[in-house]
Amino acid sequence: MTVFGSEFPAFVNTAHRKMPKKIPRAMAIVGAGSIGYRHLLNLEHLGVEQLFVCDPNRELLARRKREHPNWKFYADLGDVAREQPEAVVVASPSALHEEQTRQALVWGCSVFVEKPLSTTLEGMERLAQEAIERDIVTMVACNMRFHPGPAMVRQLLDERMIGDLIFYRIHTGSYLPAWRADQDYRLSYSASAETGGAILDCIHELDLGLWYAGPAQLSAAKHVPGRAIGLETDGLAEILLHHHAGTLGSVHLNFIERDYRRSCLCVGTEGTLEWLFDKPEVVQYGPSPKEIVRHALPIDWQINDMYVDQMRHFLDCVAEGRPTQNSIADSLPCLRLALQARASNL
Repeated sequence: MTVFGSEFPAFVNTAHRKMPKKIPRAMAIVGAGSIGYRHLLNLEHLGVEQLFVCDPNRELLARRKREHPNWKFYADLGDVAREQPEAVVVASPSALHEEQTRQALVWGCSVFVEKPLSTTLEGMERLAQEAIERDIVTMVACNMRFHPGPAMVRQLLDERMIGDLIFYRIHTGSYLPAWRADQDYRLSYSASAETGGAILDCIHELDLGLWYAGPAQLSAAKHVPGRAIGLETDGLAEILLHHHAGTLGSVHLNFIERDYRRSCLCVGTEGTLEWLFDKPEVVQYGPSPKEIVRHALPIDWQINDMYVDQMRHFLDCVAEGRPTQNSIADSLPCLRLALQARASNL
C-alpha cells in the first residue's frame, strides 16, 4: 500500500488474511481471561490445529470448553507439558509471568509473554539470559507497534521527515471498570496495589517512547491513586524521560477517565507529527503553517488486526529461528523504567 509516496511499514501487514510462513502444530495458552481468549481465537484463525488452554479457574475453563469443544483444557500447568506444545503464550496475571515463562523455557518452547513481563526486575536478567543460552525465540507483547498509526509515526521518524526529534508527548487514558465486562475490576490484578496500577498496565506507551527515541533515563515521575474508581494503586501517572540521544519525552498514563483516548505528538527540528487514535491518519506539519501532509492509514483496519499481526510476527520468527522485535532481553529497559517510575513518585 502506498501512502503519499511512502511505502506502508513492512512490519505492519495490511493483508490480514495472510497466514504465517509456518504454522506450529500445537500451542499452549496459559490464562483463559480476556487477552488469553483473544490470542486463542486469533491462533485458531491463523491455523494452529491444537490449542491447549491452561487456567486454574475451573468455572472459566468450563465456559470456554462449552464454546470451543475442540480445544483441550487443563487446570494445572504441569499437565500441559505432556502435550509437548511447540510454543507457549503466557497471558496470566502479571505476577505469574516469570514462573510460567521459565517453565516454558525448560520445556524448550518458544514463548510469547503478555505485558508487563513481570512486576519486579528480580530474576529478569537471568530469565533473559536463559532464553539466549537455550537459543529460544521469545517475545513480550508490544501490540501498539503493530497499530498502523504508531507504526507510521515510527516510519516518518526513521525517514527524518521532521528532522531530529526534540520532544514527544504520548497519552493514553481509559476506564478500567470497562476493560473486562465479565470481571469485577476491583478483583482484577490491575487493581492490586502490589502488582497492578496504570504504570504497569499501560506500559505500551513507555514502550512506544523507547521505540521512537531509543534508550532513556527517568527524569521525573508522579502518580496518584485511582481513588476515583475506589483503588489505592496508581491510577494516573505523568512520566518524564530524557533519552540518550537528547530527546525529551513526556508520557501520560491513566485508567480512570471515562472516555478512551490515545495520542502521540512528536516535535522535531523540521516539523511536527500528530496521531490521534480515532483518526485514520498521521498529520505531518512542516516548517510553515501551510505545509501539512496527511498520511492516510488503512480505512478497513480493525483493532484486532494489530493483535493478529503481532502474533503473525512471533510465529514467523519462531519458524525462521530469528529474534522478534521485542524479546525478553529487549523488553527489560522498558520494564525497568516503569518500575522506577512506580517507585520514585518524585
